[in-house]
Amino acid sequence: MAEHLIIHGADKQERYQTLLPQALALIESETDQIAALANLCAALHSSFDWLWTGFYLVKDKQLVLGPFQGPIACTRIPFGKGVCGSAWQAGKTLVVEDVDAFPGHIACSSSARSEIVVPVRNADGEVVAVLDVDSSELASFDAVDAEYLERVAEGLVHLF
Repeated sequence: MAEHLIIHGADKQERYQTLLPQALALIESETDQIAALANLCAALHSSFDWLWTGFYLVKDKQLVLGPFQGPIACTRIPFGKGVCGSAWQAGKTLVVEDVDAFPGHIACSSSARSEIVVPVRNADGEVVAVLDVDSSELASFDAVDAEYLERVAEGLVHLF
């Protein structure tokens, strides 16, 4: 396994294009869920200037904090609450340009200004986790982030 990522690109899409194969290679043969998610968080977080990058895992009908990089976070999120719980409920990626304008936003960090949450599914198509990324800047996430982070999430099926 490589100890360093090699990320190139003048724009976000090019950075994702160089990161994606390396990130997926980090986890493709790993069978331990926590180990794989932890390394994936580190790879994503170190490649972009994000405030927080992490996973919430579905456990006992709520989202429970999993591996992450960044400041301390909310430990549990109810189904349908906040951006993470709403993405879980809807079963689709949510891109929020301004978290303060999102009804019911859960402020785990006062520094978070925008957010993207991507559902992670198992082989049966059930949402079993969410990938949550926060930025300290408004409108940091867009369709490019959604496309590539969804591809990352698809690469996690073998862990669930």
